[in-house]
Amino acid sequence: MTFDELLKRRRSVRNFKDIPVPIETIKEMIKESTLAPNAGNDQPWKFIIVNNKEMMKRISDESKKNLLSYIESNPNHYAKKYETMLKNESFNVFYNASSLVMIFGAATVKDLYQDCSLAAGYFMFAAASRNIDTCWINLGAEIEGPALRNELGIPDDCKIVAPIILGCADKVPPIPKRKDPEILKIIT
Repeated sequence: MTFDELLKRRRSVRNFKDIPVPIETIKEMIKESTLAPNAGNDQPWKFIIVNNKEMMKRISDESKKNLLSYIESNPNHYAKKYETMLKNESFNVFYNASSLVMIFGAATVKDLYQDCSLAAGYFMFAAASRNIDTCWINLGAEIEGPALRNELGIPDDCKIVAPIILGCADKVPPIPKRKDPEILKIIT
């Protein structure tokens, strides 16, 4: 696969077949994702693999509950546009994917979001190179309950940056239309 083909192969998939992704394959993709650039070579990322649909549903329910609470206290919250979906008890923010990888790190790291986002991008390309489909699910990052965080192994001082679902697509969506790049200025 050429680099151009890889870029076009990576899609945000939300419909999956019930086919598991082997743990060893996920671990290989995580290892490749740690080749991502990061500030000061601090490599602040940590990873949790969830290959259990019941646990993924619990994480989804916790995230939905917290997001609805945020919306209630702040009607201008970014998640307001998802409110109807979030109130639907059968809606799973992870779209019933077979696996979830959470990329996170210590909340005190200055460049945590940039570093973990780069690792997430590398992870999704590592998956695409294996014909494994992914989607970054920001709605799945709102895990606050201490019991669930403890069960997942997320330290108290850590912030989830990138929950990424993966599996075998039931249908790969087409590439959405992209705007032309907005180059404000070229200085020569």
